[in-house]
Amino acid sequence: MALPRALLQYICGIVLLVTSVNALKLDLAADSRLRCVRNFVAKDTLVVVTAIVSGSKGDGQTVNMVIKDALGNEYGRPRDIAGESRVVFTSHADAAFDVCFENILSGGRGNPYRHIELDVDIGADAKDWSAIQATEKLKPVEMEMRRMEEMIGEIVGEMDYLRAREQRLRDTNESTNNRVKWFGISTTLLLIVLWGWQIMYLRAYFRSKHLI
Repeated sequence: MALPRALLQYICGIVLLVTSVNALKLDLAADSRLRCVRNFVAKDTLVVVTAIVSGSKGDGQTVNMVIKDALGNEYGRPRDIAGESRVVFTSHADAAFDVCFENILSGGRGNPYRHIELDVDIGADAKDWSAIQATEKLKPVEMEMRRMEEMIGEIVGEMDYLRAREQRLRDTNESTNNRVKWFGISTTLLLIVLWGWQIMYLRAYFRSKHLI
């Protein structure tokens, strides 16, 4: 059965978005402050972080990089990097991870900046498909189909994760609404009881004073 045209356009749009190059260029000042780039990754996902740093070692600036996730897992800490530096790791949990840079000025010479080109490849994009094609003797079309299949699988997995997360949030919201409802009912009943007790107490007080 043919898929609707709108659905095909939606799927193609997602695939093109995922296949787009996730590159970032920035100028890092030598002020010893951390500059971080955050991304989200699912558990047991291959990630390749490639940083191309201008300058050279010993030029009075020291660029350090650290990669860690929101749960405290550290995946790499290259020191004094210049040129191309690559870190490959497999994520330990469903969490956001940060790629952080710091530039420490150790001498007074030169331009106190380093230019950095950062490229983060996740999942299917992180694999060396040329090596896979050579090892498994795949045709270019077969390799491209294999890559697209893995990418679509990742998209489906992410959508399932988002659906499960939405379900948990909805359950939490319903539970909270239920608790608020019963709290409101309990508070109303308590106020009614206090109102009745105050009336009875004031009536008894006024009678004891022969005011009524």
